[in-house]
This record gives sequence, C-alpha cells and structure tokens, in this order.
Amino acid sequence: MTSHDLQAADEGPRTDRPKRRTFTPAYKLRILQTYDSTPAGEKGALLRQEGLYDSSIQLWRRQRDAGELTTSSAGKPAPAKKKTPEQAELEQLRKEKARLERANARMSKKLQQTEAAMEILGKAHALLEMVSESADSENS
Repeated sequence: MTSHDLQAADEGPRTDRPKRRTFTPAYKLRILQTYDSTPAGEKGALLRQEGLYDSSIQLWRRQRDAGELTTSSAGKPAPAKKKTPEQAELEQLRKEKARLERANARMSKKLQQTEAAMEILGKAHALLEMVSESADSENS
C-alpha cells in the first residue's frame, strides 16, 4: 500500500466523487430567460458554459409553467394546504382507481398471452394428430 492509498482509505471511498448541484428558483428563472432570448445557434454554447443539459431546461420550463418556480418562493417550500375530508376521500378514491386500472391492464395482458398460448397449443395438437394419422396410414 502506498501513502496515497492510506490517505484515500481515511477519507472514504466516495469522497472524490462530484457532489450533486442544486439550483435556486431565481437561478433557474434567470437561465430560462437567458436561454429563451439567446439566438438558436448559440443555445448549446450557453448550456456548455453553465454546465447544463437541455433536459434541465425542459424540466425548468414545465416547473415555471406550472407555477412551481417563482422568485417569491425562492429558498422556502410551498406551504402544505390542508385538505377537507371530502378532498382526502376523493384523492384516496383516485389512487384506488389508478391502482385498479393498473391491475386491470396487467390482467388483460396476461389474458391475451394465455389466449395466444392456448391457440398455439391447439394448432400443435392438430398438427400432431395429422402426423399421427399419416404415420398410421403409412403403416397399414
């Protein structure tokens, strides 16, 4: 072991890995404004300069359009709204409906696979009967 290996062991195996960046809503809005005002041929250069991806711009646009990005909410999460019992029940029913729809889709797919397998087995059975009959007629 070298002294470098010993130092790395003291620091941990992942200390040299880069940290995930976080961006403030103000930064996101500023980059979106800059990106939208940049001519078409220079947008890639802006992304490279800032170290961003086009997918980040698309996500930030969706957040801005949904009202999730505002300068007033910079640095603090939106307060949780209290739900009325009717809203809570409605949300629970929607979740149950979504779960049942997923289960229904899964079972429908399984039924189609089973029907296809049964069709193939029926054809294989018919083919074996034909082969068996032709073998019997040749032996007679």
